[in-house]
Amino acid sequence: KDPNYIKEAFQSQYNLIGLGGAVAASLISLNPLPLILAAGVELMYLATVPNMPAFQRLIRARAFEEGKKEHDETLKQMLYALPPERRDRHHQLQQISHAIRANFARLSSTSQIFVGQLDTRLNGLLGAFVRLANHDMQHVHYLQTTSPDAIRREAAMLKDKLPKETPRVQEINQKRIEILTKRLEKYEKIRENRQVIDAQCRAIEDVLMLIREQSMTMTDPQQVSERLENLVRDVESTEDAVREVETIFQMSPEIEGMDDSYSGGTGRHRI
Repeated sequence: KDPNYIKEAFQSQYNLIGLGGAVAASLISLNPLPLILAAGVELMYLATVPNMPAFQRLIRARAFEEGKKEHDETLKQMLYALPPERRDRHHQLQQISHAIRANFARLSSTSQIFVGQLDTRLNGLLGAFVRLANHDMQHVHYLQTTSPDAIRREAAMLKDKLPKETPRVQEINQKRIEILTKRLEKYEKIRENRQVIDAQCRAIEDVLMLIREQSMTMTDPQQVSERLENLVRDVESTEDAVREVETIFQMSPEIEGMDDSYSGGTGRHRI
């Protein structure tokens, strides 16, 4: 999303200092002229500076750096939240990446452009490993706190009672059955996702170890860069699939309200 250049120009430290000075001068002198002049200059400033390419590049670069810091901080928090075994595996990947960089650092200057691409992709894969491991941790918690057998029993009980209930109760319980069926589908999909995530994490580890071994003798970093690019595409596809499952099984507000209504708002009947 492009920044609001007018807003950024107005909130510039120097611009605010100038406006503040004009306001102070008007108050001290009890003369509105400094404030009127400042308003005219401000209108010209906001009409020209936000449209200048150099200013826009500066704002975009600043926004990129801020976004990168926020992204890195989020990854750091995800990493700290992982179980020790996952953190150890990530630390091993970091060491492997350092070894790959060191092996390619000795190449000629003409190869450094590919080494730069290599570094970017290595960092991207390390971040993807953390994100996937974080998803897996959430999946584990969901599977440990959800009983599919209890959900099936609840759904079967509701189906047995349907013929004996009034039309209004039948309507409500039919929606409950649909919700329980959806939860069973989610449970199975989460189990499948765990297997996909584990396979993808191991693929990242295997490919990086292979590249470390090859980097000791390989003289063309472009081959490594292309191999990493293929791995990056696979990882992105896996992350998209994980997010897609979360979106598909996200209940609408109406169904969530129905789910709360039969749980009494306390979760006593939740499974």
